[in-house]
Parts: sequence; structure tokens; C-alpha cells
Amino acid sequence: MLKDVIVKSKRRIKEMKKKIRDEYLKKWRVSIVNRPNVILLLADDLGYGDLSCYGGVGVETPNIDALLEHGVQFCDGYSTSAVCTPARYSILTGEYPFRNPNTRILPGNAPCIIEKEKGTLPKIFKKAGYRTAVVGKWHLGLGNNDLDWNKEISHTPNDVGFDYSYIFPATNDRVPCVYLKNRLVENLDATDPIEVSYEKECPFDDIVTSKKNPELLRMLHSHGHDNSIVNGVGRIGFMRGGKKAVWRDEDLAERFLEEAKGFIAEEKEKPFFLYYALHQPHVPRVPNERFVGVSGLGPRGDVIAEMDYCVGELMAYLKQENLLENTIVIFSSDNGPVLDDGYMDDAVRQNRMAFHHPAGPLRGGKYSRFEGGARVPMIVSWKSHITPSKSHALVSQVDFAASFAKMLHVDLEDWAVDSQDMLDVLLGKTVKGRTEIFAESEDKGYFLRQGKWTYLPASDGPEYELYTNTELGNSRDPQLYNMEYDVGQRENVAQIHPDVTEKMEQRIKEIEKSSKTR
Repeated sequence: MLKDVIVKSKRRIKEMKKKIRDEYLKKWRVSIVNRPNVILLLADDLGYGDLSCYGGVGVETPNIDALLEHGVQFCDGYSTSAVCTPARYSILTGEYPFRNPNTRILPGNAPCIIEKEKGTLPKIFKKAGYRTAVVGKWHLGLGNNDLDWNKEISHTPNDVGFDYSYIFPATNDRVPCVYLKNRLVENLDATDPIEVSYEKECPFDDIVTSKKNPELLRMLHSHGHDNSIVNGVGRIGFMRGGKKAVWRDEDLAERFLEEAKGFIAEEKEKPFFLYYALHQPHVPRVPNERFVGVSGLGPRGDVIAEMDYCVGELMAYLKQENLLENTIVIFSSDNGPVLDDGYMDDAVRQNRMAFHHPAGPLRGGKYSRFEGGARVPMIVSWKSHITPSKSHALVSQVDFAASFAKMLHVDLEDWAVDSQDMLDVLLGKTVKGRTEIFAESEDKGYFLRQGKWTYLPASDGPEYELYTNTELGNSRDPQLYNMEYDVGQRENVAQIHPDVTEKMEQRIKEIEKSSKTR
């Protein structure tokens, strides 16, 4: 009798243990699905036609293309701006750039344009218990008009939601050419303090500049970029000191890759959000030595190949650490492409020779109101969770905030006023995207897309960007294009469809006057 009781008790204990284990595993699986890691890979000045999977020729991008094995390729994905700082501001805040008057291409010593109290994408993840990091290009300002590169900086990415940051301050063609780790310049020598100036004329008599010392250049400038010489390359702005802290252009890609992998290694037992802001193919295009000449498109093609390598190495590391099935990877670009953006690196000639069209079938590019300015590559990949597909849904990078807030059950309150929940669209569960896309050019000229229509209001601005020869989309006449058959925006049908023109003109005015669109 006693023996039977013992046997039954043991059986019940075994069943209870199994039930507890099964419940734990169920909750664990749910947590993985509802709280996956998220990595946002953002290229810099990469065009719609620069990747193999978007029809690019002359440079292969097999690692980025491979994201589509478990991903959605968006054919109508947009940034909110045709230039970098405004686009990045929108990604991180969920707001259109025009809502902040400081969203312009910033100098390297500009104050941070994201207020400490503002809701941001990394703060959404932190509310859900994630660890957060930014690695790579920042270009959203630092400090509060009190910037001293030789001390702890008071307002950095760490103050707007990131637990860890390893960045360069602005762009690779602007001083200071140093790494900033959290709040301090890395490898700073107190006996060699850093001074930075963006005055019209050089205030430092003891430094070399492109104007004074062109013989020291290994890369000639075509326009601008004639101030301080760093690593044999002319930059925008003047820098003195900090010799031990200055990075080598050829090492940038590897350094940021190792930092990205290091953050993942440190935080892989917890959910994490990583904003990996690649610097390629922004000028100056100086690839690591082993990538020189690999593309056949000159330095611009070479740095795209280098960027693809970095993506491949990151994905290989995720696979090694068994993280692929619980990590969403997003790849996109901050704005459209540009060839000659200040350096005589042969990009124009090489692209002509290879018949490589960085914007693909689109008109315009970086700086422009035409589609080539803000329509960008966008891929969302998640192994075992996304069925490979192409999507023609309208999606915008401004929607990342609301979409991940939905996934993580985070209340946005009054944050992210222009961000819409597109989570199901991003994950390929539906093709019902936005009803409209609103974006701007460098000179704050707007364009609006609704369904098949793209509308550009009349403008007195120049037709071409003076130095890059980019079509800007400005015209004294309003422009309306039917994107179903005229993706290259060659036939202005505004006069044929005055009702559509008037309706879209009115909608732009409504957005401008609004405090939110969500």
C-alpha cells in the first residue's frame, strides 16, 4: 500500500515538474517572439539602385542580398529627408524633421538636437527592458553649446536612450576625426588637447590645411573639404591637437564592426537594440586596403563592398551565437545617393563606365525632392518568422518607433507624433501600408506621395545642386507624377489632374500646420 502511494507521489511530482518545465518553455518562446533583439543597420548615402538585390551592377552585395532569404524587400520604402541629419532625427524620434528647426546638415561641433526629455526609439526599447547601443555615425550634435572635447561631454547618445555609444561625432568628412566612447574621446592625451573650429578662416596658425598645403593630400577635393588635412584627406572644419585620438580612415569599418559584435557579446543573454550606423558610402571613400579595387567602380564601389562584408560578418556572428531566430535585422539608408560630393575620387566616371545607376530607375538623388532623394533600400529580415517576399506597401523610417512600441506593448503617450504602427507590414504579414509618404529635401522643399501619385509643390529654388549636379526637383510649376507607369518622374501630369494636384497641395499645408499626424 505504502509502495503504491510512493509510486503515485513520484509520478505526480514528475508530472508537476514536466508541467512547470513546459510552462517555462512556453513563456520563454513567447518572450522570444514578443521581445526579439532588433538591429538597425543604416547605410549613409546608399542609393535605391546600389545593391545587387535592387538591380545594381558593378558591385556585388551578396551578404545584404542574403537577408532576403528570411526577409521582406520593400520597393516603396522611404526616409523622411534627402539628407542625413534630418532623416536620422526622424528615425530616432518618430517625428518629421520640420518639427525641429535645427534639423539640417550639422557641423561637427553642433549641440545635440534631441532634447534629453524627448521620447526616442531607444527609450521605447529601454521601457521594455532592453539594453541599447549606437555604434558608428551619429551626426545629431553633442553637448549643449558647451562642447569641450577634452572633458566629459554632457549631452551624448547616452542621454537620449542609449546605454552604450561608440561613435564618431558627425561625418567622416568633418572634424573632429575621433572616436567618442560614451562621454569621452577615446585615446585622448591630456597634453595634446583638441580644439575644433568651423569659422570661415582657419584660427590655428600651426596646422596644415588643404589651402596651404595641397602637396600633402592623397585625395584631391572637388569642392569644399579644403580645411584641415587628416590622414592626407582634406576635411570640413579646422582641428588642432588630439594626434593620438585621430582615427585612420581605413580602420573605421573594422572598428565599428568589432564594437557592434562586442556589444552583442556583452548583452546576448538579454534582449537588445543595436543601432549600427554604417558610414559607407559617404565621402571620403577610403576603404580598408584589402577592399581597394574589388568592385570595378572605384572607391565608391569598393566601400559598398566593404559595407557588405561588415553586414556578412555581423550576421555570421549572430549565427555563431545562435541569435538569428530571435533577432530582427533591418537594413536601410538615410537618404539617396550622390557621386561627386566633394572629392575627386573618380566616382562619376566609374559609374558611367560600368552603367551603374546608384538611384536605379529613380530621378534625383541626395539633396533632391525627386524620388531618388528619399526612396531608399529597405529590408527587414527575421529567420523563421518572415516569409521571403517583395512588398509594394508604402513604408517610412519614421514608423519604426510606433511599430516597435506596438510589438513591445509600450505606450507612446505623446511621443513619436508622426510615427504609425506598421509592424505587420514590416514583418511581411500584410501589404497594407501607409496612405501617404511625406518627406523633404535639403532646402526644406516637401514632396507628398499618396498611392500612385507623387506631388511636388511649386518652388523658386534652383533646378540643380551647384556642386553635385543633382536634380533637386524644384520648378515654378507644381509637379504631379503617376508612379504606376512613370517611376522615373518624366511626365508632369499636374495640369491633366488639377483635382489631385489641389487635394495634395492642401494636404501638405495641413501637415505643415499640424502638431502631429498620428
